[in-house]
Amino acid sequence: MIRAVLFDLDNTLLSLNLTAFLARYVNGASGLLCRASGKVRVNIMAAYARAWLAVEAETRRDRLTNEQLINKIVFEQTGIPLDDPAIADMICCYERTVVPRMGGGIVRAQPMPGAREAVDCVHDLGLVCALATNPVVSHACDVARLHWAGFDEGDFALISCAENSTRSKPWAGYYEEFCGKLGVAPDECLMVGNDARRDFAHPECGLRTIYVGHAHPKRAIWSGRMSDLTPALPRLIATS
Repeated sequence: MIRAVLFDLDNTLLSLNLTAFLARYVNGASGLLCRASGKVRVNIMAAYARAWLAVEAETRRDRLTNEQLINKIVFEQTGIPLDDPAIADMICCYERTVVPRMGGGIVRAQPMPGAREAVDCVHDLGLVCALATNPVVSHACDVARLHWAGFDEGDFALISCAENSTRSKPWAGYYEEFCGKLGVAPDECLMVGNDARRDFAHPECGLRTIYVGHAHPKRAIWSGRMSDLTPALPRLIATS
């Protein structure tokens, strides 16, 4: 029995150039840290890249949150303590005041057609609706992108982010942890996503995926455009 529907964010609910957004985010954050610490900007940017690779590694065995691991690696690489209160406040201010203005230009952020209708359909069916976005950035960055997509935090029972996750997509540990926080099992959830690699749990853990993209993955229980999903959702939920 399906009790919850999990939605990916980037290029599922929100159309954007994700690579451009992450580059813009890191460039701005590294500039701030460069001026505050005197460290070389390009080295800070490289440290962020290494930290994200570590967060997404299949070989992880630590129990740190993704935020803690990012802080640890950036400190090891640059000597900058991201968890120092003064630095943390600076980054927090940046994420709350500057990042929300990054959606224009090359980032090209705009709501994905059909996304609002699909989320509303899940609520109308009385199911838990949650945002299972890859948790490599902060909650504030997730919320900024949610707003670009035309949503608010209240539309979702839970939003995965670097602060509340210890693993990332596509690893089963991420999905099991996220579903556990919702009080459901993976086999009681449907995942809606556009990424044929990240939005299917590996190894399989019972989670079934609705694919909204340009391919037709064999593991998907349905494939098509987000704008066509809403009419199909009640049947998919009833038969899954």
